[in-house]
Amino acid sequence: MSTSKRRSLAGLALLVPLLVAAGCGGSGGTGGSPTPAGTPVASLPGPESAVPATEAPTPTPALVPLTVGLGYIPSVQFAQFYLADQAGYYTDAGLDVTLQNKIDPDLITLLGQGAVDIGSGDGTSVIPAVSQGIPVVYTSTLYGQFPSVLIAKADAGIATPADLRGKRIGIPGRYGSSWIMLQALLGSASLTPDDVTIVEFPDYGQAAALQQGAVDAATGFANNEPIQLQNAGIATVVLTVDSIVPLPGPGLVTGTATLAAKGDALAAFTAATLRAMGEIAADPQKGLDATFAVVPDLAQDQALQLQILEATIAQWKNTRTGTSFGTIDRDGWQQSLDFMSSLGLVPNPVTIDQLVNESLLP
Repeated sequence: MSTSKRRSLAGLALLVPLLVAAGCGGSGGTGGSPTPAGTPVASLPGPESAVPATEAPTPTPALVPLTVGLGYIPSVQFAQFYLADQAGYYTDAGLDVTLQNKIDPDLITLLGQGAVDIGSGDGTSVIPAVSQGIPVVYTSTLYGQFPSVLIAKADAGIATPADLRGKRIGIPGRYGSSWIMLQALLGSASLTPDDVTIVEFPDYGQAAALQQGAVDAATGFANNEPIQLQNAGIATVVLTVDSIVPLPGPGLVTGTATLAAKGDALAAFTAATLRAMGEIAADPQKGLDATFAVVPDLAQDQALQLQILEATIAQWKNTRTGTSFGTIDRDGWQQSLDFMSSLGLVPNPVTIDQLVNESLLP
């Protein structure tokens, strides 16, 4: 049975180590009961017949509590965390992991405050956060490719970023990873947001608007909207940013104070999670089963969930560098830092060493 406790952050309590008192034993000696009067000397136990003292039981080490913020609703995209939890990898590593699945726009801030120990955070969010003095650091890559993409219908006449001139583009808002990605796409064709019509969908309804023809293109995620549209019978063209600038995608992020205080536990958590990623990449069914145990409703359309998981696995792999899961692409981070600085998104200078830390990687 999973040791993770699905509870809200407000209800989280510190785990108090259980002290196991060592038992004391001894055979008749100066500290024992007096010998009854009249007992023959010959009947007293000698050294060769002494009963050995009972050894005190070895205390079981207390599990180290870790609160993990995933930042979104439960989904198959978090299968590696579910598998590591259910397979006992976290417990075997001496951890008591609490997975928090909820949309939390303040997750980076909470990580910096130490209210959450470690969590999934976008690399493009870490850069401005650190620049503004929020004490967080990116410690492991989850998505080797940037998952935010631009989607258009195949018959919209959009095949390259240059074709976006004059088009209506749906986006949640002028913020976050999708906004940065869109500016990179436009910039690669010497375009700016002023050369297109930006239509904002704060309720994240831009994909539905694309399907209905209300916009010509829309932002989304490589492992979600293109699959949904394809299943609806709509052929799409997907524009990605990786060949333009290797923006850092979601990865594991922690606060600098938490890293100093719980480094060993965080390293064990990272190793267990990466182990689960490798197993799911080799056998996606493991990821599906672990996800369905957490979100049974998703099992109603297993074919769709498999499509999403396979697309997610593809995003885990850094096709540009060919590096293993978790590896941080420092060169890509530097290119991204330079690009975001050019957009005015880095208010104060920062270095790569302030942004990333590989000490938790196996």
